[in-house]
Amino acid sequence: MSLTAEDAHGLQQCLEGDGVAVIPTDTVYGLACNPASERAVERLYELKGRPARKPSAVMFFSLEAAFADLPELGPRTAAALDALLPGPVTLLVANPRGRYPLARGVATAVPTEDAATALGVRVPRLEGPLAALAEVSMPALQSSANLSGGQDPRRLADVPLQLREGADLVLDGGQLGGAASTVVDLSRYDEAGIWRIVREGPLGAPELERVLG
Repeated sequence: MSLTAEDAHGLQQCLEGDGVAVIPTDTVYGLACNPASERAVERLYELKGRPARKPSAVMFFSLEAAFADLPELGPRTAAALDALLPGPVTLLVANPRGRYPLARGVATAVPTEDAATALGVRVPRLEGPLAALAEVSMPALQSSANLSGGQDPRRLADVPLQLREGADLVLDGGQLGGAASTVVDLSRYDEAGIWRIVREGPLGAPELERVLG
């Protein structure tokens, strides 16, 4: 089932306001909302029962958009993003300017002096049935479309009914890969060349080792 330009436009409008959307990605179905809207982020957290202090990633629908929004990325980190994204991976990068404070969780959104606070960056591979979403220019705060701690949904029917009914927009991209993205901590990669896998997923350690060293 292929998404259309109309679907992408609907998602753009949803993200520009206080809406919450159920969307397909290159891994599993996710919830998405405007990362700058406190009301939208609160709605997303309430909808899935996500703990208020748990951070979320910011999804960009193109790598170019991620680089444009994060010009302070160090050269090694930027090279890692260029090599690994788009793809089924979430990269935790140093965030010295405190961008997207709401992604830190609705209970910890006030900026602090901790310059090492990381930001999760996600750029899905949007091709085939999902290609139309590459036209979305807004970033999205995103989390898996499940109840907190629940199974990651591979099909729209796997998304809990209360999430589908509570969302303002629901997009059906057919059956997906079914494994949540690999999460890799790169917050000390520029200064020390250190990286670690926080959550295993589709992109394995051998592939990461080849890219990151």
